Amino acid sequence: MTLAASLDQVRTSPATKTARVGVLLVNLGTPDTANAAGVRVYLREFLSDPRVIENQGLLWKVILNGVILPIRPGRKARDYLTIWNTEKDESPLKTITRAQSDKLAAAIADRTHVVVDWAMRYGNPSMKAGIDALMAQGCDRILVVPLYPQYSAATSATVCDEAFRVLAALRAQPTLRVTPPYYDEDFYIEALATSIENHLKTLSFEPELIMASFHGMPKAYVDKGDPYREHCVATTALLRKRLGLDESRLLLTFQSRFGRAEWLQPYTDKTIEKLARDGIKRIAVVMPGFAADCLETLEEIAGENAEIFKHNGGEQFSAIPCLNDSDEGMDAIRQLVLRELQGWI
Repeated sequence: MTLAASLDQVRTSPATKTARVGVLLVNLGTPDTANAAGVRVYLREFLSDPRVIENQGLLWKVILNGVILPIRPGRKARDYLTIWNTEKDESPLKTITRAQSDKLAAAIADRTHVVVDWAMRYGNPSMKAGIDALMAQGCDRILVVPLYPQYSAATSATVCDEAFRVLAALRAQPTLRVTPPYYDEDFYIEALATSIENHLKTLSFEPELIMASFHGMPKAYVDKGDPYREHCVATTALLRKRLGLDESRLLLTFQSRFGRAEWLQPYTDKTIEKLARDGIKRIAVVMPGFAADCLETLEEIAGENAEIFKHNGGEQFSAIPCLNDSDEGMDAIRQLVLRELQGWI
C-alpha cells in the first residue's frame, strides 16, 4: 500500500470521522437544594478543598465539622431561598451557566464537530460528569473553560486540579487544554463597559460613582504569590480607561470575606457604609469577577449591601447584572473559546 493510500485510509477511518472536540464551561458551584441539607453537602466539598482553605489541619477540621457545618448551612439556605429559581428548582448560577453553554453551542454551530457542555467545580453537574459526557459523544480533545476572568489558585487552579483528577482515573485520556485568564482581554473589557453603559441608561438616576466589587481572598494567599489582586487591579484600570473614569469615580473593592483573617482590602461593605455616611447618595456596583449572577451578587450585593447603603444615609443603589448570557457576555466567551480552539478546528 502506498503512503498516499495509507493516509487516505486514516482520514476516512471510523475513529477519525467520529472524533469531536469538546468545550466544557466550568463555574464555581451551587447547592442542589435551597435547604440546610443541600447547602451542607456543598459547603463540605467546597471548604474541604485545600486550594480554598489552605490549612486543612486538625484545627480546621474541628471548626468545619463542629461549628461551620452544623450552623452555617441553615443561614445560607435562607439566603439562597431569596434568589432561588423556583420554576426550575435551582440556583440562578446553574440556570445562567446552562444558558451560556446552550448559547455558545448555537453561536459555533457551524463547527459541527464541536460539542459544548457545562459543569460545576463543586456540586452538580460535576466536572467528571461533564468530561464523561463529552467523551461519550466522541470527544478526544477537550477545552476546559474556567469562567473566572481573573486567575486565582482558589478558582482557576482548582478547576485544573479536578480536571486532571478525572483524567488520572482514565486509561484512554482525552487531550486537554485550559483557557487562560482573560482579565485584560479587549473583548472582556469591552463587554463589561458595554454592559455598564447599557445598564446606566435604564436607571432613573445618575450614580455619583461606580464600585467594582471583586470576590475577596485572604491577604496571605496574595503574599505567597497568587496573582489575583494584580489581575483585579488591571481589570479595573482598563475599565476606567474605557469608561473615561478616574479612581474617584470607579472604585475597586473586595467582598465576601470569611473568617477572622485579614482579606484583600478595601472591603466592599465597609466602603459602601463609609460612602453613605460621607454623603454619597447614589451609587452603582458592578461585579467584574463573576461571569454569572449568583448568591454573592444577587443576595450579598443587590440585597445586603444595598441595605447597608440605605441604612447609613444612601438613597439610590443599583447592582449591575453580571455579563451572564447577554449578547456582550456571550460574544466575549465565544471569542475566548474560538481563539483557544485554534489548531483543533
